[in-house]
Amino acid sequence: MTTLVLLPGMDGTGELFARLVAAMPPSIRTRVVSYPPDLPLGYPELEALVRTQLPADDAFVILGESFSGPIAASIAASAPARLAGLILCGSFVRCPRPALRFLRPIVTRSVLPLPPDALLARVLLGQNAPRALRDELRRALSRIDPTTLRARLRAVIDVDVSAELARVRVPVLCLRATRDRVVPRAAANWIVTVAPQTRAIDIDASHMLLQAAPAAAATAIQSFLNDLS
Repeated sequence: MTTLVLLPGMDGTGELFARLVAAMPPSIRTRVVSYPPDLPLGYPELEALVRTQLPADDAFVILGESFSGPIAASIAASAPARLAGLILCGSFVRCPRPALRFLRPIVTRSVLPLPPDALLARVLLGQNAPRALRDELRRALSRIDPTTLRARLRAVIDVDVSAELARVRVPVLCLRATRDRVVPRAAANWIVTVAPQTRAIDIDASHMLLQAAPAAAATAIQSFLNDLS
């Protein structure tokens, strides 16, 4: 049995994977990784944490959602034993918005309040997201300490693991949200350029496609895993 290791987005809780996990068939085992909400860890420290939670005895595929894409790509580049594939979902391997680099001094020194819940949900989930899903997003984000959030934003601004992705030899799946307002399509195009073995699939959803369109995402993931076997 293949284990699907799920690395979370910016919230880091892993709680927002619940809808995707429920949509996956029983034949696919899932393992959700979460990050400490109150520790300002960067990508190297989070990658080390993830490595301690990889399956030791089963074949596995690692999925990096949004923020966690660079972690998943870096781990895959090291070719750990039993790694069968890499999935990048609404993600990137270098800063997806280069203009953010000009904001780095502000991100470093300031407390960044989250946008209003309604605006955040509309951008991340789409304007027609159900109330229950919006509430799940709000609860997950409320757990992040501001210092931790700043550290994660700095990590996104500084990251570039393109060279690592180029060394990945396992099959790669890139899931793209057609209405993504957070990570531009250019980020997915770059992934395909760097790793030509990548299969890119578009899903009609906003940025958080695993939550907004779990059934479609599960179908794409299951097809990818079936091809691996």
